Amino acid sequence: MLSERRLEVLRAIVQDYVGTEEPVGSKALTERHQLGVSPATVRNDMAVLEEEGFIAQPHTSAGRIPTDKGYRLFVDKLAGVKPLSSPERRAIQNFLDGAVDLDDVVGRTVRLLAQLTRQVAVVQYPSLTRSTVRHVELLSLAPARLMLVLITDTGRVEQRMVDCPAPFGETSLADLRARLNSRVVGRRFADVPQLVQDLPESFESEDRGTVSTVLATLLETLVEETEERLVIGGTANLTRFGHDFPLTIRPVLEALEEHVVLLKLLGEAKESGVTVRIGHENAHEGLNSTSVVSVGYGSGGEAVAKLGVVGPTRMDYPGTMGAVRAVARYVGQILAES
Repeated sequence: MLSERRLEVLRAIVQDYVGTEEPVGSKALTERHQLGVSPATVRNDMAVLEEEGFIAQPHTSAGRIPTDKGYRLFVDKLAGVKPLSSPERRAIQNFLDGAVDLDDVVGRTVRLLAQLTRQVAVVQYPSLTRSTVRHVELLSLAPARLMLVLITDTGRVEQRMVDCPAPFGETSLADLRARLNSRVVGRRFADVPQLVQDLPESFESEDRGTVSTVLATLLETLVEETEERLVIGGTANLTRFGHDFPLTIRPVLEALEEHVVLLKLLGEAKESGVTVRIGHENAHEGLNSTSVVSVGYGSGGEAVAKLGVVGPTRMDYPGTMGAVRAVARYVGQILAES
């Protein structure tokens, strides 16, 4: 275990390196921070921190920089989540309150996160499997053609065309709409198949084929993998950190193009609380020089999807964690009220 003083030295090194982008020396530490000890003592503490792998010496510089292990200790033990200021919170609320539908909410969230953190923002669309049914609408387009509209509690809308085996009258359509909604509204998607399996039997024999076709379309909609959708914004922010990436930024950009990789990273986020993956903790090699800060968001205290940011390991962790957490909270409120 490191002593309190050495933890303070590590905290100061991380803060200075993040702020100045320059390796940090003992003289600069004693000048900038009230450590209460001499530069010689700080040099000794830095030697111990280096020996234990928390800091490293880049090139032949006299200064030191934090390692992945050092950042991890900083995040776990030394960094609180920096709360946003009142103007920042108002700006978030005003920006997100103007959204007109779910696509707009997700799009605004990505732009907002990228602006607040100056990193790459990643937002997952709410998962259908974690959602509940708000309403099922059935519209007649032709005697034997319907439109099925599924609306979720998160405001997501899915539309499907249904070609019926026989003409289906307005009276039968209204009956099916009412019976279907009475069974599924407010219920989780995972429960819907069980809730509707015997519905065709309650209709006249000539209508059962159409009812079964409508239900099959509904169930297909529930299990389709359209839920695995991501929106990414702020990739250009990475160009500001070119020197933070060894040799080239290309592996990072290539990894960001692979949505499967990003979905896996977001999937590691906790349901509540901010998750931070630093450097080599990210399994994908292209992201070994980055940190991923992510959190779940949703309504009613249950996460329906994840959002987060990707940036260099030399990151303002307290500020980034605060911004990610605050944006997730506001998005959850919007979904609950939509």
